[in-house]
Amino acid sequence: MNIYADNAATTRMSRTAIDAMLPCMEEIFGNPSTLYRTGQRAKEVIEQAREDIAAVINASPKEITFTSGGSEADNQAIRSAAELGRKNGKMHIISTAFEHHAVLHTLKRLEEEGFDVTLLDVHESGVIKPEEVDAAIRDDTCLVTIMTANNEIGTIQPIREIGGVCRKRGVIFHTDAVQAVGHIPIDVEKDNIDMLSASGHKFHGPKGSGFLYARKGIRLTNLIEGGAQERGKRAGTENVPAIAGMAAALKEEAAAMEENRKKLTAMRDRLIKGLLEIPHSALNGDQTNRLPGNANFCFEGVEGESILLLLDEKGIQASSGSACTSGSLDPSHVLLAIGRVHDVAHGSLRLTLGEDITEEQVDYIIESVKDVIGYLRSFSPVWKELVAGQRQFIL
Repeated sequence: MNIYADNAATTRMSRTAIDAMLPCMEEIFGNPSTLYRTGQRAKEVIEQAREDIAAVINASPKEITFTSGGSEADNQAIRSAAELGRKNGKMHIISTAFEHHAVLHTLKRLEEEGFDVTLLDVHESGVIKPEEVDAAIRDDTCLVTIMTANNEIGTIQPIREIGGVCRKRGVIFHTDAVQAVGHIPIDVEKDNIDMLSASGHKFHGPKGSGFLYARKGIRLTNLIEGGAQERGKRAGTENVPAIAGMAAALKEEAAAMEENRKKLTAMRDRLIKGLLEIPHSALNGDQTNRLPGNANFCFEGVEGESILLLLDEKGIQASSGSACTSGSLDPSHVLLAIGRVHDVAHGSLRLTLGEDITEEQVDYIIESVKDVIGYLRSFSPVWKELVAGQRQFIL
């Protein structure tokens, strides 16, 4: 059996996305900036994609800027808000300790440039409280940036309430919605979102595609100079096939969202129930307030890398955290942020299910993980010390 359970890292491209891309590589290959017919057809594809994406999140097409992915969109959003703040003498930014590194590393750079950054603590549930955001806002706060759903533990934040706090206090609110767009409903108007980042390959679109939503009136700071593309906000000839594929994938995912959420939630809960039967295991993050397909666990007495290698031998592809840091030997900053100690955080497993998962496959995952954990613990010195009472169990 071969089961792909790492959809938070990337998703398989949908047939719909591929079919939308092929004409843009064969017939509609012109440069969208040219005036002749082939170029204008390419431009029409881009503008239709802009309209389709805007409709999914209830935005205006003019508020959508195409990027190479979520990381670029995060960088441009945060940099733009920071520059607006600098001009107005506001140099304070609020975020959380378990954001994606595209956000955290950008904030680190801004600190080096004189900005003051407050990283809110994350509760064990993995959920930020709106009142804590409100308490952290100062007169010189120029931006609050908090992800919609965490990329590792899948917990969903009260974005609408946080955005309402920011709107009331006159502070720009950006959300990294890379893991959320296409999987849970998002309405930038109702959710009080000023800027939003998304990435195509997280919802069955192509890699190298993404978009930034920026509310009308927010002036974007260019990261790439050189041309007038994207209304002068991102230079470089547009990747028409990727844009077309991303829009087609998102439109399809949005149409099937409720059906997919219902199925994946049931499969996720089945998986969680089965894995919680393993002694000294723990689900990371709130059990229900999480993305439909996400189950993230810690298992005491084992290493995450060993779990992944043995599961791969059984035909199960998973991860121990963010794909962007999979080569790191350090424990997940997300798990540390929610209070997991180093020894436990090292024994983590993230399983993120796709819409094609079956009950049979979920049961196979459960039995396989049980076998792997039992096998690893059978020769783990740490586990032997725990069982012998030489160490205290944490989970």
